[in-house]
Amino acid sequence: MRTSSSPNTPNSPRRALISVAAVSAALLTAATAQVAVAQEPAGREAAVPSAQTEAAPGVAAERLIVGYKSSAAEAKSNKAAAADAETKAKETGEDVDFQRRLGTGAALVDLGGNVTKADVADVVAEYRADPQVAYVVPDRLNKPMATPNDTEYAKQWDLFEDTAGMRVPGAWDLSTGSGVTVAVIDTGYVAHSDLAGNIVAGYDFISDTAVSVDGDGRDSNPADPGDWYAAGDCGAGVPASNSSWHGTHVAGTIAAVTGNGKGVAGIAYGAKISPLRVLGKCGGYDSDIIDAITWASGGTVSGVPANSNVAKVINMSLGGDGACTSATQSAINAAVNRGTTVVVAAGNDNDNVANHSPGNCNNVISVAATNRTGAKASYSNYGSLVDISAPGGQTSTGTANGILSTLNSGTKTPSTESYAYYQGTSMATPHIAGLVALMKSANSALTPAQIESAIKTNARPLPGSCSGGCGAGLADAAKTVQAVKGGTGTGTTFTSTTAVAIPDNGSAVESPITVSGRSGNAPSALQVGVDITHTYRGDLVIDLIAPDGTAYRLKSASSSDSADNVNTTYTVNASSEVANGTWKLRVQDTAAQDTGTLNGWKLTF
Repeated sequence: MRTSSSPNTPNSPRRALISVAAVSAALLTAATAQVAVAQEPAGREAAVPSAQTEAAPGVAAERLIVGYKSSAAEAKSNKAAAADAETKAKETGEDVDFQRRLGTGAALVDLGGNVTKADVADVVAEYRADPQVAYVVPDRLNKPMATPNDTEYAKQWDLFEDTAGMRVPGAWDLSTGSGVTVAVIDTGYVAHSDLAGNIVAGYDFISDTAVSVDGDGRDSNPADPGDWYAAGDCGAGVPASNSSWHGTHVAGTIAAVTGNGKGVAGIAYGAKISPLRVLGKCGGYDSDIIDAITWASGGTVSGVPANSNVAKVINMSLGGDGACTSATQSAINAAVNRGTTVVVAAGNDNDNVANHSPGNCNNVISVAATNRTGAKASYSNYGSLVDISAPGGQTSTGTANGILSTLNSGTKTPSTESYAYYQGTSMATPHIAGLVALMKSANSALTPAQIESAIKTNARPLPGSCSGGCGAGLADAAKTVQAVKGGTGTGTTFTSTTAVAIPDNGSAVESPITVSGRSGNAPSALQVGVDITHTYRGDLVIDLIAPDGTAYRLKSASSSDSADNVNTTYTVNASSEVANGTWKLRVQDTAAQDTGTLNGWKLTF
């Protein structure tokens, strides 16, 4: 049986969550949302630096817009502007061609199709140094933005606000979660028109009728009848609680129907939700949760029909006190081995997550909650076992600082559909489950380990404070999806077998490899195989040079590394680099008395 306690939040009703013996860790408070006229959502991040396209950061611009001062001949004469472009071409060694005059009088200049960011920067610098030039800017590529028209979207600060939002809108241009099913292991689902279109078949795993309160045990109907209870029902001293409709709130954050002109937007609104009911009156048992984990991920559960909606993501906004049991860990391990990523709440006890399961289990993504300033929410658990943080809200600083999602107005049994602000690690967890769905949709080959690594690698520093450990930082949806969209490895290898002598204590040498026939960016786990013969490898500094000139340090010199040779493979997050182009391995011997040879190297995409 799962047991835990949840702190009260001032001026808001206490909500029961998980344990049969006491309330549990994820959901803290609720406050009814007020319907308001939709407003324009907060703007996206500032435009990308010069020489990059706005819509595809990291891709070199192929055209520039040059504005000349009104006194310059180039401001009026196309012939003069063309001659100036020829001059700039000679100065920079790049292909610079005048194309046409814009309506504003500025000149459009083409740079060809194979320029790198460094090439463009050279041309931009040449124009900027010209006293007759008023400005030079990239001819940026624009495209339709996936901004929802949902009426309550402006209130979803957790998705888009610059300070502490998860930067979800930038990910929607790349993925919406299409083709991915997320299993929400929770209280089940109460009908809601802003979610119904993304609900697929689930299951009711509650076997104890005292917990299920729907009159029967396990069946194929995961409808949430309400989880209210009277004072003392769930243990001495436990006060009464209204129904939480918790699973529906969680599901809405993940995949509320989006762009339908009403309600809220889901993070992975192209994904499907399979509701699995394990929590009822006073909570739910480990045994039911274990079976739900198994079934959701495609495993077999005796007496339960085969799952036709196998989930690649499991959301568990639930928890209790104590260690992760072998029984629960076994179910999680099996799910992960089947390729399903398991995302869990760290808990709401303002305590080390090491004391709370399943947030302390292995092979899960354990999620802490942040508030609207980007600091750890006061209630959130913390510790070295936390993997990542996501917005969970904090209504003690204002109801609108919670997380708005789908709900029901019934205090006991279902009534009319509604929306409400909740707070908790329960609310943070579906943010990460939604992100995982976006990632799997963008790159179906991703393993659970690669997903966790990419989320951590691409997180941004927590905007606010966190005492005790909040994982790798605040998840960044746009950056993470962009990274995995570039690829995680296809096994395609490009090789150089040309031997290059490495001079003793001399200048650096380089060996090139030309990559072609690929699309998009390099993977976040680019493999760099290096074969060097050397009599004292501690002298060597090794860098991978991307096509745009960016250097990635593979090995630094070390006076304590006296072994021979370098024959190994390095892993580089090159997801910000265009894959096609000439990559180089740069090697330098930085100390005297030892020599060597770069025998060859390879890049495995």
